[in-house]
Amino acid sequence: MQKIDCESCKHRLCASQVPIFSFLSREELLKIVSMTGHIAFKKGELITGEGDVSNTLFIINEGQVKLSKVTRDGKEQIVHILTSGDFFGELNIFGGREKNNFSAWAISPVKICTLNKESMDKILLANPEIALKLIKEISKRLADTENLAQNLATKDAELRIAYILLELTERYSHKTVRGVEIALPITREEMASYAGLTRETISRKLALMQDQGIIEFEGNKNVIIKDEAYLRDMLL
Repeated sequence: MQKIDCESCKHRLCASQVPIFSFLSREELLKIVSMTGHIAFKKGELITGEGDVSNTLFIINEGQVKLSKVTRDGKEQIVHILTSGDFFGELNIFGGREKNNFSAWAISPVKICTLNKESMDKILLANPEIALKLIKEISKRLADTENLAQNLATKDAELRIAYILLELTERYSHKTVRGVEIALPITREEMASYAGLTRETISRKLALMQDQGIIEFEGNKNVIIKDEAYLRDMLL
């Protein structure tokens, strides 16, 4: 972890890139920037740990972050993959929690803007529209978590993988003539943790999907979804 001087925020107004703040005026954005702290993390560093005491909202300026929990048998279960413009730690701000219920790890070099509860309360009182946007985003995240839990409850490994691949297409993909290409933000081992499978199982199932023409890998970090409809039909 490294504290940084985010002078660029005052000029580029990076807060405007965060969806919950995007509708604010330049003056309002400058006020928010003046309240924020700025921290940088290297890939693989722990940002905040499960059980840590915190009263901070973390906003991702640049990079990707995974939120995970440790299961009863000591394994990591990834619950969300977040990217630039996303936030986490909202329960510490709005839910009255004193301890994190997850760990947050940098899965790329990350720049984080932080807001403590006192600052966030001031922002919400002055801009109630932000509270509505927060509620909408938190509700979507809750729905995503419920869908993840439902898919993890099945013993069908291919269904779990299909769900993870479709989740990743929402933020990390672009369309090509060959299909939907995903620039994977996580490793195969992390994909396994996300899907609740062993690394060996997910590697074997991904290879099978490639043999069937459903997906195609280009190296370790890019996968092309060649039959998206097939994956979606699996979840019905």
